Amino acid sequence: MTDQHKFRYLLPPGNNFQFVAKFKFWLVLSIVLMTASIGALFVNKSMRGEYMNWTIDFRGGTELIYAFKDQATGKYIAADAGKVRGALSKAGEEGVDVSEISFPVKQPDGTEVQTTGLMIRTPRFSALHSADTQKAIDAFLAKFKDREITKAVWSSDRLNVRSKKLISNQETTPGQETEVMALFKSIGLEVKPWAPDEVPQYTLPDEGSKEFNQWYAVRGLDRQYEQMIHNAIPEIAPEIQQSYGVGAKAGDKLRDDAAKSLIYAIFLIMLYLAFRFDIRYAPGAAFATIHDAVMVIGVFAITWTEVSLVSVAGLLTVVAFSVNDTVVIFDRIRENQAKIKDKKVERIIDISINEVLVRSILTSSTVFATTLIMNIFGTGLVRNFAFAMNIGVIVGSYSSLFLAPPFFLWISKRWYSGPPRRRRGSLASLEKVEKVEKAEKAEKAEKAAPTDDDSE
Repeated sequence: MTDQHKFRYLLPPGNNFQFVAKFKFWLVLSIVLMTASIGALFVNKSMRGEYMNWTIDFRGGTELIYAFKDQATGKYIAADAGKVRGALSKAGEEGVDVSEISFPVKQPDGTEVQTTGLMIRTPRFSALHSADTQKAIDAFLAKFKDREITKAVWSSDRLNVRSKKLISNQETTPGQETEVMALFKSIGLEVKPWAPDEVPQYTLPDEGSKEFNQWYAVRGLDRQYEQMIHNAIPEIAPEIQQSYGVGAKAGDKLRDDAAKSLIYAIFLIMLYLAFRFDIRYAPGAAFATIHDAVMVIGVFAITWTEVSLVSVAGLLTVVAFSVNDTVVIFDRIRENQAKIKDKKVERIIDISINEVLVRSILTSSTVFATTLIMNIFGTGLVRNFAFAMNIGVIVGSYSSLFLAPPFFLWISKRWYSGPPRRRRGSLASLEKVEKVEKAEKAEKAEKAAPTDDDSE
């Protein structure tokens, strides 16, 4: 019967792989890999300035939500997220995440219509790149050197200029607006026109210094991205719906909360296993969990893959998957300890792992295949989650088989083997008890022995 159905078996029945004999090698290898993963974080810090490639969830940035209209009909349409992502990438934008989002928008007649827009998340806070600020000042000073400029500094997205002669970007001074607008446009920026109430403020000199104090506000990141998208995809017209900035302090708090969530998860896993089985099983599961987390973090650090809140969710999912696999192995070890009492604990562990090996391989392969498809065909945050799961399934299966059982074996042999008295106390205490027992026996024997008076 077995010969007719061999093709159904991933491994032949009765396989007898010697896992315990290789435990020391796998432990040493794991410690080396964990050390390398931690080392990669410090290498990134010294070379790139950050331990990991944080997204705006952790380091701050801007979140923009756009609706899109058909340029010809004016009706709301759904834009292709891939094309928009490609347009921003070609424009030199780095670290940008683009994902679809549905929301209602108001039409001119007051009615609402449901549309599918895009949420764009970027690590930038301003329309200005750091290199643009000085470039704009140099160009401004060169263009208007005849206006006797005494000061030109940036404050956020606004350029403050002090000059002896008037500089204006209003139509009230013919030619001036065109020159200022053209100057900023040459470096990819757009200046907002002054409001009517700002014109007297900026076109009249200060009474004391006799200087003109003018402010030129650059249109924000939302307008800049609108132009990038429209230039690359002329058939659609982007409309900004919401712009939201995430501060660096908020990002630091999220990062701390993510680390705390991982620590709490490990602690609760140890507590669960201590009650579910007994204390012998908890340290091995905790080490395996820490190993899995460190290895996933290490791969993200080495490949410089973006780390977002979705990555943290993926990491916690990996922890749950790994613990589930570990619990299955521990459960089989406990069952076999009750059934096979004539064998050593090393042999029981080997038998137990061999019995669940095929189950672990099939379960892990199924999860890996599913997340691999997500990683290959997914985009944005979906791919980020799938990448964490791909790495986590591999290291989680490995740690369940080769890292959790050795800790259980060591604890069992160290504190749960040998004579009962030796387990309860030290060797010195045992020898002391044996001496007392011998003395008591000798005393009883002496009392029981006949004396000379008795013999007479």
